[in-house]
Amino acid sequence: MVLGLSGCGEKSDERRYESTTTAGYDYQTESAYYESDSGVYDSAAAPTNNSVAASDSYSEEEWMEPEVEFNTNEYDDLAENSWLSVKTSPLSTFAADVDTASYTNIRSNIVNGYDVPASSVRIEEMINYFHYDYEDPKDGEKFAVYTEYADCPWNEDTKIALISLNTEDIDFSEAPDSNLVFLIDTSGSMFNEDKLPLVQKSLCLLAENLTAKDRVSIVTYAGSETVVLEGAKGNDYYTISTAIEQLEAHGSTNGSAGIETAYDIAEEYFIKGGNNRVILCTDGDLNVGVTSQGELEKLITKKKETGVYLSVLGFGYGNYKDNKLETLADKGNGNYAYIDSTFEAKRALVDEMGATMVTVAKDVKLQVEFNPANVKGYRLIGYENRTMAAEDFSDDTKDGGEMGAGHTVTAIYEIALTESDFEINEPDLKYDNDEAGEEVSDVFKNTELFTVNVRYKEPEEDESKLNSYVCTVDNYNQKGSDNLRWAAAVAGFGMYLKDSEYMGTTDKKLVLDLAKSVAGWENDGYKSEFISLVEEYDN
Repeated sequence: MVLGLSGCGEKSDERRYESTTTAGYDYQTESAYYESDSGVYDSAAAPTNNSVAASDSYSEEEWMEPEVEFNTNEYDDLAENSWLSVKTSPLSTFAADVDTASYTNIRSNIVNGYDVPASSVRIEEMINYFHYDYEDPKDGEKFAVYTEYADCPWNEDTKIALISLNTEDIDFSEAPDSNLVFLIDTSGSMFNEDKLPLVQKSLCLLAENLTAKDRVSIVTYAGSETVVLEGAKGNDYYTISTAIEQLEAHGSTNGSAGIETAYDIAEEYFIKGGNNRVILCTDGDLNVGVTSQGELEKLITKKKETGVYLSVLGFGYGNYKDNKLETLADKGNGNYAYIDSTFEAKRALVDEMGATMVTVAKDVKLQVEFNPANVKGYRLIGYENRTMAAEDFSDDTKDGGEMGAGHTVTAIYEIALTESDFEINEPDLKYDNDEAGEEVSDVFKNTELFTVNVRYKEPEEDESKLNSYVCTVDNYNQKGSDNLRWAAAVAGFGMYLKDSEYMGTTDKKLVLDLAKSVAGWENDGYKSEFISLVEEYDN
């Protein structure tokens, strides 16, 4: 099958993808190459696979360079996580985060020569954008959990610890049926090529992979909401693609009841045990019929309890409201991606369709308990807007994160071992029991470093389950595995972009040296693209 990425076009007889290879172009191991001065896809420079050139598969230049006259982009400015003493804060608790929007937004800014605001950098979303070589969960288990620690590349007195949590991918022939409502912003602000035209191409790619058991509806909002399509069968590609192609950007966004209409339709065509989801496509101008952001969040939170989730696809530059879109996806038990090209649309909506569309665990929370006999201090890198109070971990009324099929959550801690010269601000406690400390040391000194506790709920259940995993001192690897070194390189670049006070000796050379020490990066399009971005970035 040859799939062009230039528009909706004619649907192939093939339906859901069972691999990531399209027209001889393997997006897991090849890369979309771009001209650095224009941000446009350069087919001549792209690698080939199975003797088929990328230029044969992709007939148009698909990288969307924004047309920007002014910049009113909005991001939440969050303080970085600081060092904490294990003596006073032995528990580190956070919700799982599988969003990737921050990385693709950063990539778009660098490629197009724009500044990268420090507030746009969410390091966990950068790390979780990439694929890692982790083992699949064992039969009957929801997750596979992997831990290790190594010497810290940017601080000789500390270590870095990696924690990964991943779910098993699914065979799409066994995937639950989908009831999808595309809620599309068609206001005048969506006119640019990197907005509504890219939305149309992206949704057509998704529609290519639906079946007769799926249902598709389309609601648009601008001056008023319009139901463009309602309850179409997923295999009726002509009807779906025609409805998408005919959309036009015009008017204001005042007075629309779009999001409420979208939820009403999703509930009307609700599939029990299926994937019921509203997919919001917008640049973030959210005058969608609810009078305030607070009311919008309340509505989305209420609707997720009915089993209808909200996923958010962000588009464009110049009036982009990242802070609002991330919050809405979080409230709606969905995920949040920033689409900057048709290649990213293919990655998010086709190659990783299971992770994007099929929730296998909800309200996923992690709580790491550090052993004071071996660790005196730690700092969680990223997850600033995902941290939780320790008591919220076991409270099933408190929201965690959602994980789809084939999703991976990777977290990096910088830790100071007890014998380290690294100084931690530790209070002198009057009632600190030295004898108890010695007893703990005798039992665990040569064994446990920390324990990872994971809580989650099955998609249709309200009571959480608990699993625990231990990282011992035997998990030490001086230089770290390829997985750890890659995650550390990405985290280092994130700290460099933020000009973090915790970055130590991090600079571009350190990041590049780490990244290029990972075996096979030359054959991984995503990794080679990252290295090119680091090399291109000039602060």
